[in-house]
Amino acid sequence: MVYWDQRGAGRSFDPKADPHRLTIAQHVADLDAVVDHLRQSLGQDKIILIGHSWGAALGLLYAQAHPDKVSAFIGVNPVVSTREGQQAEYDFVLAEASRRKDEGALAHLRKIGPPPYKKVGQVLAMERLVERYGGVFHKEPRRTWIMARAISSGLVTPWEIPRLIHANNVSLEAMNEELLGLDLARSVPSTGVPVLFFLGRYDRHMDGKLAATYFANLCAPVKRLVWFENSAHNVPFEEPRLFNVTVVRELQSIGVGLAAAEGVQRK
Repeated sequence: MVYWDQRGAGRSFDPKADPHRLTIAQHVADLDAVVDHLRQSLGQDKIILIGHSWGAALGLLYAQAHPDKVSAFIGVNPVVSTREGQQAEYDFVLAEASRRKDEGALAHLRKIGPPPYKKVGQVLAMERLVERYGGVFHKEPRRTWIMARAISSGLVTPWEIPRLIHANNVSLEAMNEELLGLDLARSVPSTGVPVLFFLGRYDRHMDGKLAATYFANLCAPVKRLVWFENSAHNVPFEEPRLFNVTVVRELQSIGVGLAAAEGVQRK
């Protein structure tokens, strides 16, 4: 299993790099370089590709462009249409805050304003409101425990954490305008590889219903949709054991072998 930190994010962040290089086309090209490296080093013609959130949109764009290099694609709570997703977030928060008579949230919502959001601050503020009502994590995780596990397993060091958060914000700022034009129904109506969608039942950050509608219309040689009934947007973190089991089971069900256990995952 190979986890890719995209250009400008995670350990690939370079504060001296030009943020204008952070484009969708550049990420697709970068992913192709990673995939080719894996195919050569592992001696495999194709790899299994897994993407979460924005990474799932990127994975679909890649699978459409390079079906000869992908044996199957798994999209976890994908971004389908940024504008529609932002509107769905806004509608969810407005309805939930009104139902709960949460005047603080309603005031904050008025301050943020309706979408589309051209400022990253608005995007992050809306995400915090969605998280407040269980739309990002269905149940609030034990963040200290998650962080401790990540540090103890070598995924991150304590002094890297502020840098990683900063890198994420830089990427969001650089790509926000282009991502507002992302609409997979228009750009990826079909793909030549088997497609699996894993959706959290309570996802209101990217709205599972939008993803399910897109999936229903997507043309693919094989496709399967799995709902995770106790998750919101972050299925791999909310139901990790079930997620791992489901990856193997669903790939085997469509005849994709895991003998070499190779794959690429992008968060």
